[in-house]
Amino acid sequence: MAERLLQASQQRRMKAMTSAAGSAGPATVPLLLCALLAPGGAYVLDDSDGLGREFDGIGAVSGGGATSRLLVNYPEPYRSQILDYLFKPNFGASLHILKVEIGGDGQTTDGTEPSHMHYMLDENYFRGYEWWLMKEAKKRNPNITLMGLPWSFPGWLGKGFNWPYVNRQLTAYYVVTWIVGAKHHHDLDIDYIGIWNERSFDISYIKVLRRMLNYQGLQRVKIIASDNLWEPISASMLLDSELLRTIDVIGAHYPGTHTVKNAKLTKKKLWSSEDFSTLNNEVGAGCWGRILNQNYVNGDMTSTIAWDLVASYYEQLPYGRSGLMTAQEPWSGHYAVEPPIWVTAHTTQFTQPGWYYLKTVGHLEKGGSYVALTDGLGNLTIIVETMSHKHSKCIRPPLPYFTVSHQLATFVLRGSFSEIPELQVWHTKLGKSSDRLLFKQLDSLWLLNSNGSFTLELQEDELFTLTTLTTGSKGSYPQPPKSQPFPSVYKDDFDVDYPFFSEAPNFADQTGVFEYFANIEDPGEHRYTLRQVLNQRPITWAADASNTISVIGDYKWSNITIQCDVYIETPYTGGVFIAGRVNKGGIFIRSARGIFFWIFANGTYRVTGDLAGWMLYAFGQVEVMAQQWYTLTLTVKGRFASGMLNGQPVWTDVQVNFPKNGWAAIGTHSFEFAQFDNFHVEATP
Repeated sequence: MAERLLQASQQRRMKAMTSAAGSAGPATVPLLLCALLAPGGAYVLDDSDGLGREFDGIGAVSGGGATSRLLVNYPEPYRSQILDYLFKPNFGASLHILKVEIGGDGQTTDGTEPSHMHYMLDENYFRGYEWWLMKEAKKRNPNITLMGLPWSFPGWLGKGFNWPYVNRQLTAYYVVTWIVGAKHHHDLDIDYIGIWNERSFDISYIKVLRRMLNYQGLQRVKIIASDNLWEPISASMLLDSELLRTIDVIGAHYPGTHTVKNAKLTKKKLWSSEDFSTLNNEVGAGCWGRILNQNYVNGDMTSTIAWDLVASYYEQLPYGRSGLMTAQEPWSGHYAVEPPIWVTAHTTQFTQPGWYYLKTVGHLEKGGSYVALTDGLGNLTIIVETMSHKHSKCIRPPLPYFTVSHQLATFVLRGSFSEIPELQVWHTKLGKSSDRLLFKQLDSLWLLNSNGSFTLELQEDELFTLTTLTTGSKGSYPQPPKSQPFPSVYKDDFDVDYPFFSEAPNFADQTGVFEYFANIEDPGEHRYTLRQVLNQRPITWAADASNTISVIGDYKWSNITIQCDVYIETPYTGGVFIAGRVNKGGIFIRSARGIFFWIFANGTYRVTGDLAGWMLYAFGQVEVMAQQWYTLTLTVKGRFASGMLNGQPVWTDVQVNFPKNGWAAIGTHSFEFAQFDNFHVEATP
């Protein structure tokens, strides 16, 4: 191996020298060979005393929730380009792990994701988009690790309680069917399964889940717990030998790069199984660069997983633009490859799960950190970061103050690495736009006569990767289309015979689940509709509304006309609405304000200023009953609103002073079946 590396290095050096002879000289590089020695000694990278922990990979979460909602609507070639930046090896983020939400019908941050079992006797393994996303990831990287984790659960599992452990066997069966369905219908092997995101774990349930997995021949599927804090799961494992055997990985969320003693005492793999969730600007990139190194240096964590994979949800929902990249405009095709993509590449393009950290990793004398990993076959990758406090604050937890300053850092290669002839160099510089560099390849570092040592000149907010691997690359595509607002005139008749996805484009469900529906008995214009399909409240993760609602459009919309055909399925108590200027979504959906026009199966209507229905603007009688189609029209202009039923005015000039703008929406009075058709919205200045 060493001879092969030396031969390849010499060939590249001759090529570089020949190339340089005809140019103005090599680019200025902040790298100095042995001529300079850093004060305070050197950082030795050595495998003579064995290796550190096994590296398990860097990944990201789709879900928790509905964070990839708009991605599926992108036209080609832009959708495939986005997927390449995320998953294609040696191109962009080149992720090792994809973690997805096991849809449970509940609100899980930015929307709801549909369950594969809305009801007890219902099984459908083609709902939502996570199956599609996992297949696209596997298509690009067959070795990618796949993980599943529930946030919410369908209501029938709780038998009247908001608790998934009422019948542990039933909940375990539900989760196992998702794993089996992934394989049977999509040829996807799920590698890790979680318990309940950031909520209580149940020791008996974890054991039942393991036994059921084994019974189904799924011994290879590993359990990670508890996707919350290090405690009390670590202490529970130390006190229960069966639980200790059952759990393969302890996963903590937002650990601040530190672990706890009990977690280490379990001798299990330790992961930061959700981290980041920070605006994907320069500071977010600095946050990500710092924790990718320091989660291991400080906390022995061998995997870090970002929430979220891609910001493909309306930006005004909670935690807007908190993905590794941004793709929130399928109507225009515009997307943005944000700095965290290239920060990720510094690690992912030059390592693989199964590599090992060296024991000799740590902090730099004047701030920052370094890690080194090897495949055990002669390859070495070193990642150095100097992220400053100001430019690396994650959204959580609070970051204790520290300083980083200009420094010279000398590294010495020992053990099996002492004869490495050459290192490839990749560099990122965050901060001022005039100085910014993202994942730029610099001149190689030649080590033949250096006794295995080299010195880096390091400034604040830099990231260096030095590696024996020559396969790294900064992938690119032509610039995507320019950003455009949501179309001011938008129509959808839902006439899709065989929909590839279960949800209509651009509708973002915030409580309830709205799916394409075929009315087999209706040969007329309402044969294909959009239907709200939940008939009971799910086991919630967040504060779901008591009504169902799906939002769409431009949050800046103010003067709008919304028209939609509606069909109440529930006699006497059923009700539906259309709405404008809806100002909240995600985990805040219960307190959403707007202008809501409701009709009910009991022959009444209401106009309210909020989703909950507390702010009553108008009410009265109308000729409405269940199981008939009606056309609702809502017009909002300036400080006044009016509504029509089947083209006839029902209420006019209702004064609305707040909100000034927001999304359009459709929904139902409760968790009930109802249908919508011929949706049409027009926004005017």
